[in-house]
Amino acid sequence: MTAAPVGADSEVTALVGRLAGLREQIGRAIVGQEGVTTELLIGLLAGGHVLLEGVPGLAKTLLVRTLARAVDATFRRIQFTPDLMPTDIVGTEVLEEDHTSGRRFLKFMQGPIFTNILLADEINRTPPKTQAALLEAMQEGEVTYGGKTYELPKPFFVLATQNPIEQSGTYPLPEAQLDRFLLLIRIGYPDHKEEQEILRRTTGEAVPEIQAVLTGAELQRLQRLVRSVHISDDLLEYASRVVRSTRPEQTELAMVKESVRWGAGPRAGQALVLTAKARALVMGRFAATLDDLKAVAAPVLRHRILVSFRAEAESIGPDAIAAEVIARVPPPRSPLG
Repeated sequence: MTAAPVGADSEVTALVGRLAGLREQIGRAIVGQEGVTTELLIGLLAGGHVLLEGVPGLAKTLLVRTLARAVDATFRRIQFTPDLMPTDIVGTEVLEEDHTSGRRFLKFMQGPIFTNILLADEINRTPPKTQAALLEAMQEGEVTYGGKTYELPKPFFVLATQNPIEQSGTYPLPEAQLDRFLLLIRIGYPDHKEEQEILRRTTGEAVPEIQAVLTGAELQRLQRLVRSVHISDDLLEYASRVVRSTRPEQTELAMVKESVRWGAGPRAGQALVLTAKARALVMGRFAATLDDLKAVAAPVLRHRILVSFRAEAESIGPDAIAAEVIARVPPPRSPLG
């Protein structure tokens, strides 16, 4: 384990060590998906929002519910449907009457967004107008209604699930909303042994018992600790070069010039560094490495790269672009920078 930041003590080390317990609790309900679980914990510690993408039936919702149960914090779920309205998310004003004076007044009734962990289930099943209701909350940690601003509880963490865009009855998320998600995590099918274990667990009588291993206050402390994780100037410079290399007008990579319409913006660089720090902490280290940056590159960049029509026709997607950039951009000489 790399030395802890200045001022860290045994209590901090113990708190970081409890992340293994959080992973264990998730493993009681979720079979396999270790990489997905790691990326989800990275997003949680980095304090950003996470979009989970996969076809129906891959336990996306169960994964989020299990995480929420393992963290002692408030949890709400919104099922996104084509008829969902923005007020169903944010809340609305209702007319009430003071029984003493008889005076009537408008009172704001908070919507389900006022929680610590929000599951936005099948977010791309609802039209863009309703999707946009999450924008201010995700970026600012507050919502505005009727000219008044209401602060959301802390920590505030949006975990959204979506089915692939090619599935029927879905609406592509606007680029502005996609950029609000720190990570886009893709969930694939289980292998043969994992699927066999899923069948065994889900068709028997036993129900996994999930225990809370972190409080909301402890989670906030871990999120602050992530920002104190060391990263060298050489690795910061490398992260900047990686992001800039996704932009056709700022790169010499032929694949990017030919296949990308719009590359990742500055927010991608912030996400790359912050999630690399969070990954280091999840792994029990207090210094980010080159491997940390490379490991988070795909979930950070894949929803921030817009490929050309030609690339789509040739089945060249954002993951292939991100892999090419990581393979071709020269790294620092030292893995620690």
